[in-house]
Amino acid sequence: MKIYDTLSREKKEFIPLEGRRVKLFVCGPTVYDYSHIGHARTYVFFDTMASYLRYRGYHVFYLQNITDIDDKIINRGRNEGRDPLDISMEYTIRYFEDMASLRIDSVNIYAPATYYMDRIIDQILRLEKMGFAYETEDGVYFNVLMFKDYGKLSHQSLDTIRAGARVEVNENKRHPADFALWKKRKEGEPYWESPWGDGRPGWHIEDTAITEYYFGPQYDIHGGGSDLIFPHHECEIAQMESVSGKKPMVNYWMHTGLLTIKQERMGKSMGNVINIRDILEKFEPELLRFFLLSSHYRSPVDFSYEKMEEIRQSWEKIVIAFRKISKMEKESNGRFINEIRRFKGMLIDSMDDDFNTPEAISSIQAFVNFVNKNMEEMGGEDIIESIKFFNEIDSIFKIIPPERVAEEKIIDILLKVRQMAREKKMYDISDYIREKLRENNINIEDIQEGQIWYKK
Repeated sequence: MKIYDTLSREKKEFIPLEGRRVKLFVCGPTVYDYSHIGHARTYVFFDTMASYLRYRGYHVFYLQNITDIDDKIINRGRNEGRDPLDISMEYTIRYFEDMASLRIDSVNIYAPATYYMDRIIDQILRLEKMGFAYETEDGVYFNVLMFKDYGKLSHQSLDTIRAGARVEVNENKRHPADFALWKKRKEGEPYWESPWGDGRPGWHIEDTAITEYYFGPQYDIHGGGSDLIFPHHECEIAQMESVSGKKPMVNYWMHTGLLTIKQERMGKSMGNVINIRDILEKFEPELLRFFLLSSHYRSPVDFSYEKMEEIRQSWEKIVIAFRKISKMEKESNGRFINEIRRFKGMLIDSMDDDFNTPEAISSIQAFVNFVNKNMEEMGGEDIIESIKFFNEIDSIFKIIPPERVAEEKIIDILLKVRQMAREKKMYDISDYIREKLRENNINIEDIQEGQIWYKK
């Protein structure tokens, strides 16, 4: 298995630090508003990646932080006349709802920053004692001049980093790129006690304090959106490698590509932010996952409702094939077992190559074409092997909608009534049942063994 590493800019053989144990950290959201399609792009991919690693026999500890104190949260609280921590609590809950709707269930621990304040303060204290941090009138800052490797992840020298370019101009700082570890209290803001007075943590220190607590100073994979490479992930490296004295902090840096809306960068100023829950009012969560995974995670993705509709037919073909073969029952031996397993091998080869989901989906589509072509000739063992592979596909990609048990029973009853009508040559009734089910996206096919139904 190979993984592309942003730091080295090459695919590297995946060798975890501890045998088959994988420590994975992905930057979570800042919870001041509903989660949007950009969040979905990143978190659907890393959910798929973690699921695949587990499928391949790795023991994955997937950790994700929640930034529940930040300038954006404070500003929204001020604008709405609410406690900022009430804002963050509300949108943390909304975030969990959205992740559940997208069937994202691979994260072991969600870690809100405010729950780890002692760890954050302790890490800042150690950085200060070691000479990497200094106190000013408004807070505590990391001294980037003390860390010679600053800029190595984003592949830029310190000389090229200018004040005002992604960093705040502050006359109290020794260098324009120095970043806040602790922000001293301002009127009306939430605060915690610290050796530097009341205040709150900077953004970057939250993550390294949390990962150090769970993983120690070094771990396997750190993920996030490509917009976080600089300054956020760059600052994380500076903090962790300085305080621990160990390099590298992370063996594999993974970043998802930019998501645009109709070829334009998404942003509140553009007025084109699309929230996850708005999309799911129009489309199935499995279809959204299929759309996002149809592009390589490092490639840019352009989203539109029209493109979702364009890809629907390809997705439905997979779902329908699974529904149809799941209803089939045969006792004869299989003759296509090796062919079915060949498609499985194609999927594994694709995913082992830097989690190439579009290529993996192509192998799934080839498998579906094979199933549709040979379904009637398949024996019982073929059907069992095919269903097993479909279930494995869904355990990784989660693109096949689950069926409700009660709904299935009602449909089965209707099919029995339809069969009785056909046997008594009451074709007007049998045709009526077929037509009404079709109007509700449930298709019936009459085969030699009886009837099968599937949802479109």
